[in-house]
Amino acid sequence: MCAAALEEYCGSIFWNVSYLKRPDPDLPLCVEQTVLSANVNTKQLSKLYICKQLVASLLFLTAIAHLGVTLGEDFGPNSDQSSKNAAAYYANPVLFAVTWILVLLCHEGLRREGAIDSASIFLFWLLLVVCDIFPFQTLLREALRLGEVRDVPRFSLFYISFGLKLISLVLSTVADIPPEAKDLIKKNPEAGAAFLSRITFNWLNSMVLKGYKQPLVQEDMWDLNESDSTAFINERFQHFMKPELDAARVRFQNKMKRKLFQNIHSDVLMMEERGKKEDEKKKKDNKEEENYPNSWLITTIYKTFKRILIESFCFKLLEDVLTFVSPQLLKLMISFTQDKSRYAWEGYLYAVLLMVVALLQSLTLQQYFQRCHVLGMKVRTALMAAVYKKALVVSNDTRKESTVGEMVNLMSADAQRFNDVTNFIHLLWSCPLQIIISIVFLWLELGPSVLAGLGVMVLIIPTNAVLATKARKLQIENMNFKDKRMKIMNEILNGIKILKLYAWEPSFQKQVEDIRGEELKVMKKSAYLHSFSILTSCCIPALVSLATFAIFVSVSNDNVLTAERAFTSISLFNILRAPLAMLPMLIASIVQTAVSKKRLEKFLAGEDIDSDIVRQDPSFNTAVSICDGSFAWEKDAKPLLKDVNLDIEPGRLVAVVGAVGSGKSSLMSALLGEMHSTKGFINIGGSLAFVPQQAWIQNATLKDNILFGSPHEEENFKKVIQACALAPDLELLPGGDLTEIGEKGINLSGGQKQRVSLARAVYSQADIYLLDDPLSAVDSHVGKHLFENVIGPNGLLKDKTRILVTHGISFLPYVDEIVVLENGVISEVGSYENLRASGGTFSKFLDTYATEQSNQRNSETGPDAEDIELFPGGDNAQPDGASEDTVSLTLEQENSIRRSQRNGSVRLRRNNSLTKSANADEPQKGQKLIEKETMEIGQVKLAVFLQYLRAMGWGYSAMVFLIYFIQTAAFTGQNLWLSDWTSDSVEYYNMTYPSWKRDTRVGVFGALGVAQGLFVFFGTLLLANASIDASRILHSRLLNNILRVPMVFFDTTPIGRVINRFAKDIFTIDEAIPASLRSCLLCLMSVLGTVFVICMATPFFAIVIIPLALIYFFVQRFYIAASRQLRRLDSVSRSPIYSHFGETVSGLSVIRAYKHQERFLKHNEVTIDENLKSIYLRIVSDRWLAIRLEFVGNLVVFFAALFAVISRDSIDSNVVGLSVSYALNVTQTLNWLVMTTSALETNIVAVERVNEYTQLKNEADWVTDTRPPQMWPEAGRVHFENYKVRYRPELDLVLHGITCDINSTEKIGIVGRTGAGKSSLTNCLFRIIEAAEGRILIDDVDIATIGLHDLRHRLTIIPQDPVLFSGSLRMNLDPFDKFSDEEIWRVLELSHLKSYVSGLQEGLQHKVAEGGENLSVGQRQLLCLARALLRKSRILILDEATAAVDLETDNLIQNTIRKEFSDCTVLTIAHRLHSIMDSSRVMVLDVGKIVEFDSPSNLLENEGHFYAMARDAGITPESSTNL
Repeated sequence: MCAAALEEYCGSIFWNVSYLKRPDPDLPLCVEQTVLSANVNTKQLSKLYICKQLVASLLFLTAIAHLGVTLGEDFGPNSDQSSKNAAAYYANPVLFAVTWILVLLCHEGLRREGAIDSASIFLFWLLLVVCDIFPFQTLLREALRLGEVRDVPRFSLFYISFGLKLISLVLSTVADIPPEAKDLIKKNPEAGAAFLSRITFNWLNSMVLKGYKQPLVQEDMWDLNESDSTAFINERFQHFMKPELDAARVRFQNKMKRKLFQNIHSDVLMMEERGKKEDEKKKKDNKEEENYPNSWLITTIYKTFKRILIESFCFKLLEDVLTFVSPQLLKLMISFTQDKSRYAWEGYLYAVLLMVVALLQSLTLQQYFQRCHVLGMKVRTALMAAVYKKALVVSNDTRKESTVGEMVNLMSADAQRFNDVTNFIHLLWSCPLQIIISIVFLWLELGPSVLAGLGVMVLIIPTNAVLATKARKLQIENMNFKDKRMKIMNEILNGIKILKLYAWEPSFQKQVEDIRGEELKVMKKSAYLHSFSILTSCCIPALVSLATFAIFVSVSNDNVLTAERAFTSISLFNILRAPLAMLPMLIASIVQTAVSKKRLEKFLAGEDIDSDIVRQDPSFNTAVSICDGSFAWEKDAKPLLKDVNLDIEPGRLVAVVGAVGSGKSSLMSALLGEMHSTKGFINIGGSLAFVPQQAWIQNATLKDNILFGSPHEEENFKKVIQACALAPDLELLPGGDLTEIGEKGINLSGGQKQRVSLARAVYSQADIYLLDDPLSAVDSHVGKHLFENVIGPNGLLKDKTRILVTHGISFLPYVDEIVVLENGVISEVGSYENLRASGGTFSKFLDTYATEQSNQRNSETGPDAEDIELFPGGDNAQPDGASEDTVSLTLEQENSIRRSQRNGSVRLRRNNSLTKSANADEPQKGQKLIEKETMEIGQVKLAVFLQYLRAMGWGYSAMVFLIYFIQTAAFTGQNLWLSDWTSDSVEYYNMTYPSWKRDTRVGVFGALGVAQGLFVFFGTLLLANASIDASRILHSRLLNNILRVPMVFFDTTPIGRVINRFAKDIFTIDEAIPASLRSCLLCLMSVLGTVFVICMATPFFAIVIIPLALIYFFVQRFYIAASRQLRRLDSVSRSPIYSHFGETVSGLSVIRAYKHQERFLKHNEVTIDENLKSIYLRIVSDRWLAIRLEFVGNLVVFFAALFAVISRDSIDSNVVGLSVSYALNVTQTLNWLVMTTSALETNIVAVERVNEYTQLKNEADWVTDTRPPQMWPEAGRVHFENYKVRYRPELDLVLHGITCDINSTEKIGIVGRTGAGKSSLTNCLFRIIEAAEGRILIDDVDIATIGLHDLRHRLTIIPQDPVLFSGSLRMNLDPFDKFSDEEIWRVLELSHLKSYVSGLQEGLQHKVAEGGENLSVGQRQLLCLARALLRKSRILILDEATAAVDLETDNLIQNTIRKEFSDCTVLTIAHRLHSIMDSSRVMVLDVGKIVEFDSPSNLLENEGHFYAMARDAGITPESSTNL
């Protein structure tokens, strides 16, 4: 078997005996290539390796020499037969010789493995050297005492071998890096760090130094270890998650079956009405309880990260054991100072031991922390990657349950919760362990009286439990309010332009402020709860020690508190302090995480999209088949598409037509497999490309948007660009096809976005194209070009299968087949001629619009030459480049480049030829629309702290500081009192202890203890109030300002970045800053108290303070510089994760259609990795600092003990006890102090970031002193006077001196090529952009003199993109509740929605989904019409309002507007020219100037610009008279 595999591997015979049975024997070639070559190790020998082996060989020789000396003495010629050497003289050298041989082998083994060093070998050498110190000094002292060396050979051999061992120890600290790994180690120094460097985190030095010299940037970050990368973690997590989740699903189904059985059973029994009602209620509760597979996430996490959990467990256990060694050493130390007759060396030994134990403790603790924090980071990563992966396959039901905002919250808040809790997960067993050991030792000190203290602790536990459950409830409430607030903020920012146009900001501001008010109420409650739990945790140690000491001294007069007893107990109580304080916090944290666990389990266990709905069976000879299919959006809903049967042959062009809401887009979704199939199935023969109705554009370059992950082929790319009419746009865009497109395609017009979306589909070279009305958003002539060059019978896609949803009648004669949809049923299928002849729905529909049809005919039969001249007028014509766009106020690009460079803008000259800038090859600053997020660098300015304190209120701040100071004084006072108390044992030695003295001692001790707790409680309470005030002020400032910044800001800033301010930064201000401020104050006071006590006990100590403080200061400064920047990098590199996630969720159907899920997963992994790089370094930098600070703390302990030994004659043992027990505590406190100050510095960055957005420049005032008359505008006259405008000061003009008069009740059509400035004109009327020169008068009032809201309230616009907000239908029509229900029903009737709305269960209160997704685009457009009818102002602006509806709805809208707005001035920006042919006058714009302005009939006779456009749309002078 094996030989066969080898033969396949070599390609020749492996073994044949005949090779040897001949005179010239040989081996088969395969044997030589495999067996004989396998053992040759080609790794080269490094100098370090050679040195190590050389030293080990020399040591081997010394061992042999030792043995030789012994043998010589025993059996040599001069040997004395009577006295032989002892056995040890033989055994030792032999053992050593064997050892050195093993060391040689170990070195070789490590080299072959490619290891850079070995921890065990380093420890081996270290132990050897330490053990050799004893014989070293013994031999030396003996030689000095005798004045000669007795045994010269052994003496010399020992010192030679000692020297060699030292050299080996030094060599073992150096990493042996192979040359091929050098590059890798430059990118990731940790991979090349030796053991010593790893345990002290020295490998980070270069990064810390760099961070100190200059602010770190993302490019400075090192690569991650393979095992820390997202891809690796995610793969492992998914591997364990699948079986766990499957098992949970089985459990869940069984549970549901049982429940169903019980319910049926109980229903039979409970026939009475009341019983039934209760049952209903019970069912409802159960449903809310847990209707999803649960209890699988924790086990998955455990299995995925088992190894790191076990490692951290071992370190924690070791550290816990070491913790209890110090108090025992302290006890020995005190008894040593009491007994003056003991030798001094004992004292020095204790001092050194205290130091060594503390050092070991520091090292193990830091290793434990490192493991735990990395574990936290990995858990967060695994969850984020899992949520992202799930979002790509999630079904519509699950999607409906959680909005984008909530999913982002799962990734940010909930994953972070898990991160935080895993950092401390081992405390669950470590805290109880520490408590038990402490109690055991205390029992040994104080006997049964410890039980009193224990009793106090036990009593406190239920209190904490109550507090924890209460905190949990508040937590859930708080999360709900946060979700609500973020959801509204998301919508406000997405629909900000609509809010500005309608002047609706105050209504939405009030909604957010109300939710925020509720949220702060809940926060206040939980802050009070927190203060209470802090009171208990602060009082516990004081009360426990009080109860224990009081009982101890009152039980019997023999019990006297000695220094030894008291301070050992105090240091044990101090050890108890941490687990007792941590346990309730940990429990609370776990409780909060349980909430997150539920949310994550629910989402991750949600249903996936059913991949079986769409089959890919090659045996079908059709391209698309739907067999008896009925489809619904939700599992249990009524089907929207009923009994659909459809077969489409390969290579045909099929049009799908029907009224608004007839199910055209649903049919597309069904073909993509996005809907639930209630019966039947779909078969698709080949790959799909999909162009959605509303184009989905990524925040990437234009080229990347079109390539969409396909390889770049220049020829094909150019062909697609030409066919999709994008070539002229590329001319205009500053970076050509490398121009960066903003979020949601913000710097492209609606038409450009649609064409990029189409180009993406064409470039993908799929077999079947699903085109969901791609021609609605483009001008008619561009639509014609796209149909002819891309979609139609002669286009690029002529051999592909195309399914086109369209409202454009003009294209129908050229399609192979037409599918007519009516109320979700296919009513007719056939060719154009057949359907026309059949006299069915379709032919009636056509007859209504016959006039337009005939025009189209006339134009089509015209000569070929005139067929399509896309841009008449040669060079001057403006290609499609305007931002007539919706989401945003568009930085239009008529002749001006949108993004100015930092040092002046890139301009295109406004002459006839377009000039490209000289260095067109280099991507310029100008082509980046979205600037990188600004990141403050350097130290956080004191001003930011002051701003926060000012927001808290100066009075509050001063009070808090004072109260904390008094608390520290009480704490120190209590310990000094105790120290004095213990001196009684000396004073009353062998005497009766007076009871009054005892009572005074106990009383004062207790009073000081309780005082501490109360002061901390009041301090925390004040701080909570103050910080909630600060939160309120900062949030409302931020919100207030964001709603008042000009539109330009939103075009150049990704929404994710603004959302981040409202989510992460406000969360930090709400929760993190108050906590770190409190800890910081308490730590600072504690350190001051400690230094004061030690200096008071041993004044010598003051000498050491200065150098120690200096070391401390430098370490901290170095660290804070790097750490602060790492934290900033962390928060900046987080935004792209959420932005990309939001983008993915909104483009899910497109990503799935193209089957690009894998590519997006990879991109997500890369984005998370970028974030992990800074997080990982931040974790390590914390450890780097801690280990250095703990070293300083250990020195404090050492010096406090050392000085106590030195001055033991002049010092009382009780003072020694006090100073050393304080010193033992200081290490932790010092560490906390730097951690909390740097955490505070880091968190205060949130205040800085929020402030940055509160200082953005605002647009003009909403209301000014000049108010227009109450009824203004009465007539509705508009007068433009030499009106010029530009988007930003540094850009070119967009409108060049517009002058015109529009009379009362005139109907004006505004037309022009894309980019002519049509939308800019409407933006100017609403003052979305302000005039550069000139003015606009409405009824003789200059609009620049009145407030924005006065202006915007009195104008009405039906915008291009129908934007709806989640909330009720009523709220979407009338957010200020100004109108009665009757008025609202009237406008719904006028806008043809009454029948639809009255058919809904909740009527006007019908909930609109986020972005209005549960209404069709046509219905949304009709709702916008209803809004306009409700406002009914004298001036109405229609911004291409009918681009997204079919002709029937278009007709309804036009008729309603004609009838209802007959007495108003109406300005219509037109896409479809036929809709403005009945205008009083038509204004033709080109390059920001009016080129023609007259009645339509006159313009057609003039044969100018308008005539050319009309001809393209198939309108001739004859047909216009028909119209």
